[in-house]
Amino acid sequence: MILSPLISVLSRPFRRRNAVASPEPVTLAPAPPTEPRASTSQLSSTSPELRRELPAAPGEAPRRRSRGGRKRGAKPADSAGATAPAAARPSSLPPALAPLSESFRALGLDDVALEAIAALGYTDPTPIQREALPVLLDGEDVVGLAQTGTGKTIAFGLPLSRSIDPTRNDVQAIVMVPTRELANQVRDVMVHLGKFYGFITLGLVGGSRVKTDLDHLQRGAHVVVGTPGRVIDHLKRGTLKLGNVHFVVLDEADQMLDIGFARDIDYILRSVPKDRQTALFSATMPESIGRLVYRHMRRANRVAVDPEQRTAEGVEQLFCEVSERDKFAALRYIYEEHGLGRSLIFRNTKIGVDRLTAQLQAAGVPAQAIHGDLRQGQRDRVMADFRSGALDFLVATNVAARGLDIPDIEHVINYDVPQNAEEYIHRIGRTARAGRRGSSYTFVGEWDLDAWDVIVREVGDDNLTHLKLPARWD
Repeated sequence: MILSPLISVLSRPFRRRNAVASPEPVTLAPAPPTEPRASTSQLSSTSPELRRELPAAPGEAPRRRSRGGRKRGAKPADSAGATAPAAARPSSLPPALAPLSESFRALGLDDVALEAIAALGYTDPTPIQREALPVLLDGEDVVGLAQTGTGKTIAFGLPLSRSIDPTRNDVQAIVMVPTRELANQVRDVMVHLGKFYGFITLGLVGGSRVKTDLDHLQRGAHVVVGTPGRVIDHLKRGTLKLGNVHFVVLDEADQMLDIGFARDIDYILRSVPKDRQTALFSATMPESIGRLVYRHMRRANRVAVDPEQRTAEGVEQLFCEVSERDKFAALRYIYEEHGLGRSLIFRNTKIGVDRLTAQLQAAGVPAQAIHGDLRQGQRDRVMADFRSGALDFLVATNVAARGLDIPDIEHVINYDVPQNAEEYIHRIGRTARAGRRGSSYTFVGEWDLDAWDVIVREVGDDNLTHLKLPARWD
């Protein structure tokens, strides 16, 4: 993009003209991290940062579970390969952040599950958990339709945990997700549950060292959480065996298919026994998902909780019409006049993400990019800085942002118009979480009118507010 009309705009730092603290230019220093608060409601399936902790030494028999994922395909210990010593629950478990939930107990959960949930601070199940947990606990296949951040990880994580036999030293369950960030978040939740149920969880994601994966695989794991590419890598190396898997989860399945993992998923599902329990969660139900369900699931129960919510509750949706070359000036105007806080900015391409990030940094705004070309260590540092408040702007592609769970994003900016209405809803759904309010801004350029008209028809013109921009940029 030729940015010559914006040279004068880029020559000075961003400043908020309507900032309450001072009319002077704002110095955007990193904000101190805030203390996390335990929440009594659960609108996200991810937990706070959880440390991996292996089960304690043997000596205590594992707690028996009355109900759990079905045991189709679960082999006796003497035919399942090497047998590990009986894993005992660690003597030091995470402390409870909330009382044991009777609402969760009514869904069929045992005391171990209730203790694990209480340690996360949850007291009330989310809609997808109320619908999916009883079905999964009865050992049935499930197709769940729900948006990102609705508590799906707990919905499938608890039944999965109860199906694991920690005395058997083999992989018994696998969870596949589209992105590294989402894999890390799901892994953290499973590690937490494993502390209570006595099993070990291993994450397999691209960007990490293969040698580290091999070391962990050699030591043994009961649950694998990974991205399809890295899982297939280990399958073809012969370092990952899925012959004893009896529980499979496909999370954000529509996104995995959108980014080209259809053949990988098919390969992995053909590598696990047919006699298994399968849970698939997706925000949308395109035809490709229907084919996947038909080929690899048996008599799946469909549970849906607002799968295609047309308007995002709590989000003020604004749009402005601006030429492509003036979008950065429009971003500056909104930043200064509307006092933007922590914001997630979407672009459609990786090169667009990098260019916008460079412009923001040149203008003195704490901003970083996140997309698939970054190494895992870089992605982790960027996410840590954004969560701590050291960054004002996180510029991302759709794929990279799909797995992010940051509950206090104040604003979402569609620098590029989304390609369809579902993508638009996913984007603006990153704000206004956990009962908070938020706002979204969409820049509609001269080449975006057709795509924007489709989105307007889907979300409703009454839910959108036109934002008037200056006739000229100073």
